[in-house]
Amino acid sequence: MTLPGGRSSARMPPGAANRPPGDHPIDIDFHRFLSYGKRFPAVSGGHREDDHMGPSKRLFRTIASTVVAMAVAAAATVAVAAPAHAAPGDGSTSDPNISFIGRWDRSSTAAFASNWAGAYLRTGFTGTTVRLKQRNAVEFWASIDGGPFVNYRNVSGTVNLTPTPLRAGNHTLVVSYRQRAGSYNGDAVFTGLVLDSGARTYALPVAPKLVEFVGDSITAGTGSSKLAITDYAWLVGERLGVEHTQIAIGGACLVAAPDGCWGMERRYFNIDAGSSTPWDFSRYRADAVVINLGTNDVGHSVSGPTFQASYTAFIRNIRAKYPNAAILALKTFRGRYVTETQAAVQAVNNSGDRNVYFVNTDGWLTAEGLGDAVHPNDRGHQMIADRLTPIVAARLGTTTPARQYKVVNRNSGKVLSVSGNSTADGAAAVQATDTGAAAQRWQLVDAGSGFSKLVNVASGKVLDVNARSTSDGAAVIQYRDNGGTNQHWQSVTADGHVKLVNRNSGKLLEVPGGSTAEGTALAQRGDNGGTNQQWQLVTG
Repeated sequence: MTLPGGRSSARMPPGAANRPPGDHPIDIDFHRFLSYGKRFPAVSGGHREDDHMGPSKRLFRTIASTVVAMAVAAAATVAVAAPAHAAPGDGSTSDPNISFIGRWDRSSTAAFASNWAGAYLRTGFTGTTVRLKQRNAVEFWASIDGGPFVNYRNVSGTVNLTPTPLRAGNHTLVVSYRQRAGSYNGDAVFTGLVLDSGARTYALPVAPKLVEFVGDSITAGTGSSKLAITDYAWLVGERLGVEHTQIAIGGACLVAAPDGCWGMERRYFNIDAGSSTPWDFSRYRADAVVINLGTNDVGHSVSGPTFQASYTAFIRNIRAKYPNAAILALKTFRGRYVTETQAAVQAVNNSGDRNVYFVNTDGWLTAEGLGDAVHPNDRGHQMIADRLTPIVAARLGTTTPARQYKVVNRNSGKVLSVSGNSTADGAAAVQATDTGAAAQRWQLVDAGSGFSKLVNVASGKVLDVNARSTSDGAAVIQYRDNGGTNQHWQSVTADGHVKLVNRNSGKLLEVPGGSTAEGTALAQRGDNGGTNQQWQLVTG
């Protein structure tokens, strides 16, 4: 079967004994990769490198809520049940209020290791502070209360995630470790949380569905600003409101080639890429599996017939683990082994498995979406997610949820609102104190090419630059959706926040003069680096 629909590659660097291969000697791939201090076995054979990391050029950031409004009871199908004698609320590894999503090594009750890109932990907590206990030096990202993921690099011991205490009350936390791979040897091991005296964790809802993404460095996020977190796989999962994980590592092939390329046809089934320990597939059930493999095999002299046979067997072996999952085989973005991939899908279809699909990715990536000749940058991952999200949604039998955001100005702390809560065309966009009103909540609707429309929840109208002006100081209003590019906006990273760039004018949404006054009307202006032009999208 073929679904409507790029380019890309990802190869293994020279083998380094006792650690898994990566794409680049510095800061490649993502997340964790350690099994409690054990070194990985030496890799025989040389690994060729197509997968050079390029710098990320720009970011279209879609910030999605980490808390999905679904029953906590569904957690049993996605997150692993807590060990016996758990201590609810204490923040330890045995705390049943902490959900561990993806593949985590729990062989030690004192420390849990995340073994592939894109695994994460999530919990709620009370009080005003939270600290994360680490064994040795590590890099990770943490998001509190649905805010941007903050990077913590080369930290160890008890890491304070709230140097500025939070307001007293309930809060949420998501943590994802950088994958141990290539030259990066961080200790991706969680040993617990430290909370205020008397504070406790509490369980957050776990989505009833989970999507696995299988691939190489492209699926691990090499070349994107926050690695797996800004990768297309993470973005798709967040947009769909499902749990998600990335079974991916830089340089991976589909086929376990004689020269030593790490073949996912074998390593996918293990607890981590550098281990021969089988993964316990009863830990969670994937509802969909998206495969993006084949970019690297050509550099390891894998023949077409061998690739096709291996792909066919790989799909069937995944089916044995997940009898009901939709399996989607992507055309690699560089167009490698296309005929063989299609033939593998057709073979399993012909044998009676009709829940396997070939996805044509032609046109998904343009030059501006590539950080180098191989890897998508943040914009590129956004482009892929734009196209892939509805395809996965259709196979899950779901629709993309319309999430609501408040858009908070960095300088004033006030939110993007509509004057007087008006529903009329032409009503001014203003900043106002957050009251929770629908006029202060916005939905992001894809406008193509990395842009979005900001739709006001109260009025249904979109954020618009008045009269399609390209001038500094032009008013920003709400107006009915007329398809104009003056109603399209792009998010670009700015020191942990985003700049909202108008597609028509190229200018930024700002609070004029850096005002902090209630009701100040918003405008557009060229980028001057001011914090009054920087925003944070927070789930409302």
